[in-house]
Amino acid sequence: MAKQNNRTLMLTKEQATASKNWVCLDAQGKTLGILAAEIAKILRGKHKVTFTPNVDCGDGVIVVNASKVKVTGSKEAQKIYRRYTGFIGGLRETPYRVMMDRNPTFILRHAVQGMIPKTRLGKAQLKRLRIFSEQEHDMHAQKPTHVAI
Repeated sequence: MAKQNNRTLMLTKEQATASKNWVCLDAQGKTLGILAAEIAKILRGKHKVTFTPNVDCGDGVIVVNASKVKVTGSKEAQKIYRRYTGFIGGLRETPYRVMMDRNPTFILRHAVQGMIPKTRLGKAQLKRLRIFSEQEHDMHAQKPTHVAI
């Protein structure tokens, strides 16, 4: 009987930075939460066999057509984005429809940001997320591979 090597592969920081790729996703007609979960998985590197939780081994993500993402149920009428200015009585609320008109990229970035760890590593991973509200993007130099979800 042959003896198996049961060692877990743990990447170092140098090994992880050597294999960074870019992925292009089309958000047209996709559900917000499902798309955000897939983006977070790619940013963290969980789609790779060599995933290491304490090393930034994920890929970069380019999202186009962010203004055409959809939500299910009655979220379009009921979902509210809240922020606090820091002053007394400074809670500001923006409904989903208004936010979609003003800044459609914020909606997707906010959803992905909630699924990424709130650490220095998570902030570094989130920097490789590029969101465009329309079909055109200026990231052609990264040679992204188009992936259908």
